[in-house]
Amino acid sequence: MNALQGIEGRVEWAERPNPTCAQGQIRIQVAAAGLNRADLLQVAGLYPPPPGASDIIGLECSGVVIEVGAGSTWQVGDRVCALLAGGGMAEEVVVDERHALPVPAGLSLAEAAALPEVYATAWLNLFMLGALQPGEKVLLHAGASGVGSAGIQLCKAFGSPCWVSVGSADRLAYCEALGAEGGALRGESLESLRDFAPFDVILDPVGANYAKLDLEILGRDGRWVVIGLMGGRKAELDLALLLGKRIQLIGSTLRSRDADFKARLIAELGQRVWPLLESGKLSPQLERTFPVHDAQSAFDALASNQVQGKVVVVIDESLS
Repeated sequence: MNALQGIEGRVEWAERPNPTCAQGQIRIQVAAAGLNRADLLQVAGLYPPPPGASDIIGLECSGVVIEVGAGSTWQVGDRVCALLAGGGMAEEVVVDERHALPVPAGLSLAEAAALPEVYATAWLNLFMLGALQPGEKVLLHAGASGVGSAGIQLCKAFGSPCWVSVGSADRLAYCEALGAEGGALRGESLESLRDFAPFDVILDPVGANYAKLDLEILGRDGRWVVIGLMGGRKAELDLALLLGKRIQLIGSTLRSRDADFKARLIAELGQRVWPLLESGKLSPQLERTFPVHDAQSAFDALASNQVQGKVVVVIDESLS
């Protein structure tokens, strides 16, 4: 089969061995794969896959089941999307059958490819780890990103007002259209976020640059969930605030979680989130698709920080 690989900072469509399908797994003929910042980091040599995971790029995909392991609940021909530790940007991928979900009714395979990673990340960090309750206030940094777009919609659907930090007025308008109450522009001053504080949960993919402010604008018993380090890895903090406000600082990654944990997470998505996608209360925010022969342009688009929502690479147009 052919697959997308990172070679010297660029992506290349090259031949790779077909993975084998064992009991408890399904083989998917890939239609499309969502692109995430982790993929950019992997291509740059900064985020290797966890032990045992495929080194092929791609943490989520959609497609059609073409082989099932013994005793599988899936059937050949089922349209699915899946959360992966790697391997999504290939003609075929083999995945733990528990990590797949049906394509929500009414959505295309390209749209479905934009769902698993961002909705799993948002649900895990806001609701499972952040223990978000209805009525609690949320701050989402990088609110116009794929995870941010999913997070805004989830907050609105489950009754928690949210605010964002973003890079431009257009992005703020985009977030408000999804349901955000308001926010601040990164290029001006994030100090205006104090006007909306205190927050109960902050979801932060930035890290060091925002750490001091995050600590100050969290309320008592607040949960501060750090999921990325786009703004650096080292910060000086006033730990007296952490103690005095009983703040929980939670570091979180999804890719390296074990298979059973991911299975529980996917099961929760299937029960709590997928019905909202099927009803139209939530939606994939698919901004652009790129054919796999132009995959480098997809990576460049995401790296430009001008994307609102998701970028998807189409692997097999005949399945869309």
